[in-house]
Amino acid sequence: MDRVQIVSISLVVLLLGVIFQLIRKNRLLEQYSLLWILSAAILLLISLWKGLLDLISSLAGIYYPPSALFLFAILCGIMIALHFSVVISRLTKQNHTLAQEIALLKQKIEIIGKSKDFKCEE
Repeated sequence: MDRVQIVSISLVVLLLGVIFQLIRKNRLLEQYSLLWILSAAILLLISLWKGLLDLISSLAGIYYPPSALFLFAILCGIMIALHFSVVISRLTKQNHTLAQEIALLKQKIEIIGKSKDFKCEE
């Protein structure tokens, strides 16, 4: 194994360690960590199997193998960004619905308070 391969394997193992530590401390939910773990596992596979990057680049018609690695990294970033965009959109809708439900409940409390001559303080 050459120095570059050892460094890349070490960095991927460190990344996996950070991901699992974040999961363990409940700072990252398991459902959101799956793409990170999958990306790191593929990077580890590429780091361990030296000829895999050459094989992938030749199959894709990429003449410079490190360009294939950057393409893979960009695609992983896009997938993760898309995943988080979907999650944020869902949370925004839920937040909007909750705000509407709170407003309706507040209105009902005020109506009940006025009908019983009871003032509801905020």
